[in-house]
Amino acid sequence: MINPVYRAAEGRYEEMEYRRSGRSGIRLPEISLGLWQNFGDTAPLARSREMLLHAFDNGICHIDLANNYGPSYGSAEATFGKVIESDLRPYRDELFISTKAGWDMWPGPYGDLGSRKYLISSLDQSLKRMKLDYVDIFYSHRYDPDTPLEETLQTLVDIVRSGKALYAGISNYPYEAAEFAYKYLAERDVRCLLHQCKYNIFDREPETDGLLRQAKEAGSGFIAYSPLCQGLLTDRYLNGIPDNSRAAKDFSLKQNRITPELLGKIRDLNNIAAERGQTLAQMALAWDLKDDLVTSVIIGASSLEQLQSNLQAIKNTDFSQEELAAIDEIVKR
Repeated sequence: MINPVYRAAEGRYEEMEYRRSGRSGIRLPEISLGLWQNFGDTAPLARSREMLLHAFDNGICHIDLANNYGPSYGSAEATFGKVIESDLRPYRDELFISTKAGWDMWPGPYGDLGSRKYLISSLDQSLKRMKLDYVDIFYSHRYDPDTPLEETLQTLVDIVRSGKALYAGISNYPYEAAEFAYKYLAERDVRCLLHQCKYNIFDREPETDGLLRQAKEAGSGFIAYSPLCQGLLTDRYLNGIPDNSRAAKDFSLKQNRITPELLGKIRDLNNIAAERGQTLAQMALAWDLKDDLVTSVIIGASSLEQLQSNLQAIKNTDFSQEELAAIDEIVKR
């Protein structure tokens, strides 16, 4: 069956809210779509296409990738490249596309971390897979304690100056390394556009380590991944561990994390969400967006229904002080 010619929804920007990324000209949708899982070569292309096009039709113009997203490695970028070719090429200038390098990608000493050789080789491969001339932002996906940080950051500068990326970003950097990165990049007129880190109701390190405030003071945006704590902040675990869940597979979420105490916290958080007229997932996404310290949250999706439900989170991102205090009390138990 041949897919009908895709035409983006005319009202695609009417419902989504957009936030400025630091001191830059870029505004990102409050919800971005990440292709970490469920978009690789183990997923049906038709389903991936359906979710990508639905996201764009609803104002999600930022698509977040990395070189090793899949599974298998590189296949999420390849899937995205197919949808670019079949449907989204006419809308390239409306899209904000990111990719990253820093984690394991290929064997040998130049297949991960932060060397110049790895970062440039990886981006060249990513552009071929995605059938693009450039990405909008390229990230150093993690801090490399062994490679001189100047080498990693100068590579980001050179990539931007080459035109293969319009902006540079960092991901999962500790406070001191991030501070150095902000200064180094700014001194070379290639400011850090975004710092991407894990941040959700349970994982508060960007707060406690000062990364949220640091990004704002540096004029950088901050983008949160894993806002649903790999599914814990959804209704999936309200009654234990489902057979088809990540925890059941002992993959990125380990079963030993799902304790009776944690399940009790999830149920209590779900009660607060219900009082707000939201699902737990919607409340968790809204919680990340409760103030101006977060530019956007990156969601994953395994189905169109899940994507549609999560999009409803932006309808209520306001929290009373009582609600925030109740959430904090539950988490700290």
